[in-house]
Amino acid sequence: MNRTKLILGATALAAALATLSGAALAQERTLKLGHLANEDNVWHKAALKFAEEVEANTDGRIVVEVYPNESLGKEMDLINGMQLGTADMTITGESLQNWAPMAALLAVPYAYGSLEEMDAVAGGEIGDAIVDQIIERAQVRPLAYFARGPRNLTSNRPIKTPDDLDGLKLRVPNVPLFVDVWAALGAQPTPMAFSEVFTSLQNGTIDAQENPLALIKSANFNEVQDYVNLTEHVRSWIYLVISEMTWNQLSPEDQEAVAAAAKAAQAYERELFLADEDALKKELQDKGMEFVEVDSAAFAAKAKDAVLANVSDEIKPTVEQLFND
Repeated sequence: MNRTKLILGATALAAALATLSGAALAQERTLKLGHLANEDNVWHKAALKFAEEVEANTDGRIVVEVYPNESLGKEMDLINGMQLGTADMTITGESLQNWAPMAALLAVPYAYGSLEEMDAVAGGEIGDAIVDQIIERAQVRPLAYFARGPRNLTSNRPIKTPDDLDGLKLRVPNVPLFVDVWAALGAQPTPMAFSEVFTSLQNGTIDAQENPLALIKSANFNEVQDYVNLTEHVRSWIYLVISEMTWNQLSPEDQEAVAAAAKAAQAYERELFLADEDALKKELQDKGMEFVEVDSAAFAAKAKDAVLANVSDEIKPTVEQLFND
């Protein structure tokens, strides 16, 4: 072989190896983020945005791998793993009340009358106190919060006031708070697995159910229910969290970069969330469902005592404050 060609070939090989070596050195850490939502969910899209921002903010030194559909593990398993240092990140909400009682405030019926009210709490002093308790007791650190679609009541007759609930057989999750609140409002709450709801609505075992618009659509409840009554009885949020052990292993500069990425992901999720809610409403209307405005103040007033009777003593004063504001 020509000596010049040999030298050029060796130089090119050395450059290629140097590039590969540099790329390997550039990525110093991989964070694994597992969650329960599917690829179409806005939380997953926000998680991908977070990963993109982290990589950009750290010049590729930290890479976030996102695992949807519980492919990295179920929510509680991931939280336990984060406490042990075997998992890095997840998206979780009121499940954290198993360690931090204040996390129950993420989903209290009629505590937040609007998205703006919820934001004021989640981003204010109460939200800060919730975050501090989660860090201290659950050993995971909330970095951002994402909105969840409010739960609404579907039925085959319009429901505008609590009086309209009289005799309504309503499926609810097997959560004592939900059962007692709907009973106080005048309905006949029936705990039932979600998988049984469609058939039970179809055969008349129950008359109604309550869920966010996304689940109403994906479960095809429009085929067996005529009305979406805008009770918006539960507004809630959910956190993007990182293991406190993982967080403490990051340099202050990388903590700042990750926090900035989370802030960007939160803003991105909100944009997607609002667009998604509008699209869901239109799709359900196009499928024949009628949206009904309700007397929210009347529902909240009648639910208050049942809510207060079912929350822990630790958060009861805060819940009273939320009802009175």
